[in-house]
Amino acid sequence: MHDHRRLGRELELFDTDPLMGAGLPYWLPDGAVVRHVLEEYVREAERGAGYRHVYSPVLGKRELYEISGHWSHYGDDMFPPMRLGGEEVVLRPSLCPHHALIYRSRSHSYRELPLRIAELGGMYRSELSGVLGGLTRVRSIQLNDAHIFCTLEQAVAEARAALDLIRRAYDDLGIRASRYRLSLPGDSGKYVADPALWRRATALLEEVLDGIEYESVEGEAAFYGPKIDVQITDPAGRESTLSTVQIDFHQPERFDLHYIGPDGGKHRPVMVHRSIIGSVERAVAHLIEAHGGAFPVWLAPVQLVVLPVADAQEEQALDLVRRAEARGIRAELSGTGNGTLGARVRAARLVPYQAVIGEREADAGCAAVRLRDGRRPGAVPVDELLERIGVRAGDRGAELWAAA
Repeated sequence: MHDHRRLGRELELFDTDPLMGAGLPYWLPDGAVVRHVLEEYVREAERGAGYRHVYSPVLGKRELYEISGHWSHYGDDMFPPMRLGGEEVVLRPSLCPHHALIYRSRSHSYRELPLRIAELGGMYRSELSGVLGGLTRVRSIQLNDAHIFCTLEQAVAEARAALDLIRRAYDDLGIRASRYRLSLPGDSGKYVADPALWRRATALLEEVLDGIEYESVEGEAAFYGPKIDVQITDPAGRESTLSTVQIDFHQPERFDLHYIGPDGGKHRPVMVHRSIIGSVERAVAHLIEAHGGAFPVWLAPVQLVVLPVADAQEEQALDLVRRAEARGIRAELSGTGNGTLGARVRAARLVPYQAVIGEREADAGCAAVRLRDGRRPGAVPVDELLERIGVRAGDRGAELWAAA
């Protein structure tokens, strides 16, 4: 059983420091590579699905969250306001209100809808110290968030498309959903009191889930509406939510959002919230545990390690590293100063590809290839090796070495 907290420190992916504070991890270089590649993957997937990216500030006036409903329904999870002159500003607990303002800043025609805007943005939750742990429960969160502003008739199709995007991402990441949950309101007072709103949104999400096995659970909804939660399970059997899709009638009304319809009149859009991988922190934590630190080729912080047998082969080994990097392959040299060949091979056990260069390989322009799964394809011309690695990284497949 893998624990991402232990592995993350052993593999030098992330760490914490009491001077930075609990629940505020920092990313070390290899962890930053994983995070960066994951974030770029998400942006690419979103661009391909018709999303446009925005940036918005991590602070907002208290009044913003009073309008959205966060202040009254979510205040216990927010950091206290800070006074700036005569105003109070708050670290945002959510990106939704900011995106509502971005939509509201321009007039929109029905011809522009659906309008899909996305952001990988920071937000902050005032988590209690007792629940903080590793990357799964943190106070500073980088959220993969998006909001689709659409007509009522478009809402189901947009939510279904978001679920399809989530499924494709899970396939590429080598992880799987343990179940789908329709999260509904409970009896507590933390939910918006508008029964008609809840019925409409719930009916639409039930339509989205038609043909998908799911469970309905009360008390897990967002304060403003029901949601589809895509659940994952860690090696210890603990379940958590990674991705979500929500249909929201509440915030478009609170922010008085509208579009101009074909009749020339103002109409209220529906706001579909969706997150492909949820928080980057939780996603990376799950990836560490699901793969035991042996990330898929395209996501691995180091994809190829080159090991000269002796000092005489170090120049050829360095040349291979440079050629790999020129092709966009993340490669490192592990020279003789790092120990015996056997020790260096063991140290690089989680790297997908190891290229050993001895005297024979150097003379022939080859490398003796070792794969992370224990296979040894043998001596391979350097150009062929780099081509194979590039293809495997590009197709995001699980197979390290396809048959020639």
